[in-house]
Amino acid sequence: MRAYRIAVASAMTLLSASQVYAQSSSAKGTVTVGTASAARGVRAYGEIAVPAGSDAAMSIQVAVMHGALPGPTVAFISGAHGTEYASVVALTRLIERINPQSLAGTVIVVPLLNVASFEQMTVHTNPVDKKGMNATYPGNAKGTQTERALQLMTEQVVSVADVIVDLHGGDIDEDLRPYSYWTRTGNAAQDSATRALLMAFGLDHVIVRDLDITNAATTRSLSGYALSKGKTAIVAEAGRSGMVLQDDVDLLVKGSLRVLGAMHMTSDKANSMSRATWLSAAQRAAADKPGMFFATVQRDSKVKAGQALGFTTDYVGRRTGIVTAPVDGLVGFIRGVPSMWSGATLASVLPILKDVPVWVKP
Repeated sequence: MRAYRIAVASAMTLLSASQVYAQSSSAKGTVTVGTASAARGVRAYGEIAVPAGSDAAMSIQVAVMHGALPGPTVAFISGAHGTEYASVVALTRLIERINPQSLAGTVIVVPLLNVASFEQMTVHTNPVDKKGMNATYPGNAKGTQTERALQLMTEQVVSVADVIVDLHGGDIDEDLRPYSYWTRTGNAAQDSATRALLMAFGLDHVIVRDLDITNAATTRSLSGYALSKGKTAIVAEAGRSGMVLQDDVDLLVKGSLRVLGAMHMTSDKANSMSRATWLSAAQRAAADKPGMFFATVQRDSKVKAGQALGFTTDYVGRRTGIVTAPVDGLVGFIRGVPSMWSGATLASVLPILKDVPVWVKP
């Protein structure tokens, strides 16, 4: 009975959210993002051209599906970390799964934001300016490449979208289990709409994270910035260690399609999860100096505080230490390569919640 009530509540939230989005959506005959200009019922491709400044210019490719029917605008974005390949590939495949002639509303897809990271196989940051492309929103038109790119993304994608779906996955150095984030702002309606779309997306492990949107320092990520502007934003992660595994790609494509179905933008089934494994914010085990790391537990393992997660060596194989779990919980990801440096995250342990706590301002 309790599961039934949760399912009904989620369905009602989704219906209510879709009505609000539909009422606030644009009725434009043509939608333009960068050089992609789509009339109703049309799919268009183009680019967001980032001009040169203190460093090189760059081009961010984009696809726009402008539905034949009016409705909300949803933006799917991945590749802020360009070597999280599964999420990038998933969005290239999502594009062809959306038929604009039967779509209600508009879908904007940006599969690869951090192009230099992808092309140069550089983890975590943009190698051009060494900045994080998920850490400097809303950007700066007069800044370095990352800042200029995010300023245009903010202006042309984030500002026009009702919903932001930010896809990630384990980077080359991260052996990650799939999960999503429920980032809460304390605004009951916004938090409810976000939760409903996460349950529709369908990843059964969800990290609960509370955000103070009045603190600009905490709203520099894509999802944090979007939430601070009153939008609905979710983050979902699948993929690991630089591999493009079909199961991970499918999780992200199918989850994205379920979001569109839940918002009544497509005819895709919107069967939401009735329950999830709720997790607290990750506690990280970090390297204290350079060397090599070797895991002795797998991702998704349940561990106790103080339990060994792996060991470290120097560059001639002499053991230099044991890496232990900082708390009881689930191993969200563990380092999948030997390379480490001072401060490098070797493992992420997620405490398992018995009940979801009320929002508390950080």
